[in-house]
Amino acid sequence: MKMTMHIDDELLGRVIDAYGFASKTEAVEAALREMDRQARIREFRKHGLGFTPDELAEAVDPFYDEKLGHNVYPPGHAVAEDPTPYGSADPR
Repeated sequence: MKMTMHIDDELLGRVIDAYGFASKTEAVEAALREMDRQARIREFRKHGLGFTPDELAEAVDPFYDEKLGHNVYPPGHAVAEDPTPYGSADPR
């Protein structure tokens, strides 16, 4: 849609430079998308996602430690292979 708008040139220029937009239109569209995203997040927070407490509990990794804020795996539980140390000649 084509329209005429009055936008602060300095503000628009700072946003274009900061985010590397190719045009004024691209910057304005990105700003509108971001505002829409934030509005949708607020709606989710107000109304929830529609899951029951049991459904939410089932969605959490059983090894997640809420107090620590990350997963805690029992000894011997292989999550991934040991990484090759940085700078090592080992070609694994």
